Amino acid sequence: MRIADCCAANLAGLLSLLIFLCSGCAQTQAPTPAVAQPVGRERAAMAKDDAPEAQEPPLPSVPTGFAPAHIRVLPLTELPGSTASSQTEVLDAYVSLRDASGRQIKAPGVFRFELYQRVLRSGQPKGQRLTIWPDIDLTHPTTNDAYWRDFLRAYEFKLDTPAGLHETYILEVTYMCPDGRRLTAEYLLKGSR
Repeated sequence: MRIADCCAANLAGLLSLLIFLCSGCAQTQAPTPAVAQPVGRERAAMAKDDAPEAQEPPLPSVPTGFAPAHIRVLPLTELPGSTASSQTEVLDAYVSLRDASGRQIKAPGVFRFELYQRVLRSGQPKGQRLTIWPDIDLTHPTTNDAYWRDFLRAYEFKLDTPAGLHETYILEVTYMCPDGRRLTAEYLLKGSR
């Protein structure tokens, strides 16, 4: 046999081997057996294990510049005149909230009012606390509207006070924002003489 015949025979053998091997690659693989799906209690237990932990909802946020930034007690706030007929009197407190631009705004929140004695000639003018009223929650729109006075662009609160306040007092108002911030204002109240 000649060398050329030998090489041609080897080449033909290699080609047939290559065709045989490549034709096996085109065949589809056997399907894999399906995994048994859990039923009933097993599925519920797996779903419970896979479920992410419940997280607290994020605190409501107001875009920067529109949230309350300052609180102010308006000068309309004053102690009522003395009346001998009742043990308690009503203090009308007017409070305005202002945004970062200084505009009076309406906003949800909780108000707290406290009345202190005033100490004269002292670095700490707030003396003993006389009254603390229950917090007034204005986070619900209907309640918020009930206290809002649109013509003043402020809130009006009617607070029962003890009768016979004849000195000078300090009214402290704290506004608690839904985002956790607290704004505080103090106002000098002069009693009737």
